[in-house]
Amino acid sequence: MAYEQLKLDNQICFPVYASSRLIINQYQPYLDKLGITYPQYLVLLVLWEKDHLTVNEIGERLILKSNTITPLLKRMEGLDLISRSRDKNDERKVIIKLTKKAKEMEKDASLIPETLVTGEIAKGVSFQEMMELKKLLNKVITLLS
Repeated sequence: MAYEQLKLDNQICFPVYASSRLIINQYQPYLDKLGITYPQYLVLLVLWEKDHLTVNEIGERLILKSNTITPLLKRMEGLDLISRSRDKNDERKVIIKLTKKAKEMEKDASLIPETLVTGEIAKGVSFQEMMELKKLLNKVITLLS
């Protein structure tokens, strides 16, 4: 190979990408029980933390542009997880609110993080190591945002 820097094993992005996909796969059985996808779960996490947010506020939290998040929110509205309405003070803003169905899902969803932390990953990575990785990844996210 002419360029050592082009080897897959020398890429920083690949292990982040691969681990992200594999971790999301660990979530999938629990999300399937709730009838939601991982991106929908992320939106719900944001709204369970603080309900009645604008599309842009949710997008900022998830580092997604409105043209990416709007179709996701429309599908969630179709599943009766959220409602969308225009802000009375500013018609350009769309307010997203949790429905009763989504609020009722919160308790079941609250079991997912602990289940994952004590699952497959815990067999080879300590909780402290996971928290250190999370801290480092958050630093990278902040630097790149």
